[in-house]
Amino acid sequence: MLSVFVPRTYRMDHGEAIQFMKSQPFALLVTVAEHRPIATHLPVQIREGDGKLYVTGHIAYGNMQKKTLDNNDNVLLIFQGPHAYISASWYTVEEVPTWDYLSVHAYGTASIMSQEELKSELNILLNRYESHRENGRLWQTFDAELLESEMKGIVGFSIEITSIEAAAKMSQNRSDLDYKRIVTELENSDEQTNVQVAQWMREQRKGLFE
Repeated sequence: MLSVFVPRTYRMDHGEAIQFMKSQPFALLVTVAEHRPIATHLPVQIREGDGKLYVTGHIAYGNMQKKTLDNNDNVLLIFQGPHAYISASWYTVEEVPTWDYLSVHAYGTASIMSQEELKSELNILLNRYESHRENGRLWQTFDAELLESEMKGIVGFSIEITSIEAAAKMSQNRSDLDYKRIVTELENSDEQTNVQVAQWMREQRKGLFE
């Protein structure tokens, strides 16, 4: 059952949604404490195994949201991609303006990691973001006492994803003429997110731009 309204035209399929999550690993973690929603922006990792999908990460020990992550089956992660305002002046027919965007809402069940699991998580994180760098700082290059001290300041978590709602509202309903004009207008913008939206749209109708 959908929690948000995503018209069929704009729904990503499951595989596309997972790839999008992997490409946008800075997510918004949302939970509820005492009937009040709380949220934290943080980097996460996406893992697939045994037919299941997991999102892992860590949160500051002093962040009280950590108390909502132990055996909580009502957790939401929001992955936001590029977005752009679409002016009605770009259409060849009378229409109202709109907003194009990419986003994924992933729901799941959270649990707290053990210290050993957290060490493994951090090791993988460093390998991902440091191994390709000259003199990259991998786990084994840090002082053991420093790592032990820093780990006291964070709490690791794992979320088993149980459902995904993904939207790619990117002017799919527009004619080829309007579509091409929207891309051109966005590419002429000084806003980086507008250019990113245009790049995504180009990939969807490559034949228009050959």
